Amino acid sequence: MSCPDTANTMKDRMPDHVSPSNPRIQFRPTATLTFMGLVFGLVMGLGAPLFTLDLADRGYGASMVAANSMMQALGALGIAPFMPRLATYLGPRRAIFLALMGAGMTLLLFPLGHSIWPWFPLRVLLGAFCEVILVLSESWLNQITDNHARGRVMGLYNTLLFVGIAMGPALLSLTGRQGNLPFFGTAALLLLAATLTQAPWMVVPPPAAPTRHRLWRYLALAPIAITATLLIAMLDAAATSFLALYAIQSGWSERAATLLLSVMLLGATVMQVPIGWIGDRTNRRALQIILALLACGGALLWPLVMHQPVLAYPLMFVWDGAFASLYSVAMAAAGNRYRDGDLIAIYALCSLAWGLGSFTGPAISAAAMQASPHGLALFAATLCGLFALLPLILKKSV
Repeated sequence: MSCPDTANTMKDRMPDHVSPSNPRIQFRPTATLTFMGLVFGLVMGLGAPLFTLDLADRGYGASMVAANSMMQALGALGIAPFMPRLATYLGPRRAIFLALMGAGMTLLLFPLGHSIWPWFPLRVLLGAFCEVILVLSESWLNQITDNHARGRVMGLYNTLLFVGIAMGPALLSLTGRQGNLPFFGTAALLLLAATLTQAPWMVVPPPAAPTRHRLWRYLALAPIAITATLLIAMLDAAATSFLALYAIQSGWSERAATLLLSVMLLGATVMQVPIGWIGDRTNRRALQIILALLACGGALLWPLVMHQPVLAYPLMFVWDGAFASLYSVAMAAAGNRYRDGDLIAIYALCSLAWGLGSFTGPAISAAAMQASPHGLALFAATLCGLFALLPLILKKSV
């Protein structure tokens, strides 16, 4: 399969929206792009334990595992500022195609050598390719979706992303870590996704440059969406890292604490589409305030329910469902106002915010837990409460 050539130019320059009167055309690109979210999640969910456990088997400690994991984040952060220019120059379809092919070929290189040192640059490349897939597929999907369905569709995209992350360890347990099957199987899935981007129904808008020349200027245009991304990244990294430990310190067994984390993540997976549906039929600004207040209040209840599992499980399910949906609702609002290069620039800035949040969230939450037995709950409640003020203060922003 080759990249699109000039024969596809007119096809690629079709309008960036699909009329709801033609659901057949609308369904196919939507299904294909949401599949990209599943693929991205699967690569993340499969890669993290695969590399971590392989390094541990070779005798390396936590510091080497952390350093190797940071390479993937470094690749994502490094490519993010160039995302608008990349999308303008190549167009989203060609850029995603090349990124999927590049990620697949990169995975095939991992098992070729016996030394781990090539893994460091390879994980930088993998992080950059995956970031292109994530940002451009999500922004493309946002653009082709009508406003009346945008919340549900973006919620579905993020739901499948979470499903992919959850599927990764499960597939690894089936294939086993020994041998090349995990690498080859994931690479084959990426190549299949690359083939789907070349389908005739995958129409995209013509490349359009951002209206702002400097990426940081979009912070003033979409502060709520960017701050929502920062918030989600900080608390997602903090909760996944420390919620089980917080439960254990509250008297839970290790198995029950791990189950609590799984129930929490299940809430984020299940509730995004229903909340997106509500956002399509109500005021998204008001919905963001309500979700943030629910997340704030829910976090304040953590210390009260940690000694009552019958209440803790449903609370964490609802809490993460409301909390994680803040991102989908915020990006649906941004997609309603901005298009083309501007929307891609906002997504690129959001990816930088995600990287910053992922780095700072665990460190701050660890300090909060040292300061107080319920520091994690207070940290989550404070951030969610402060975020609820943004839509009230910034009434003309998204």
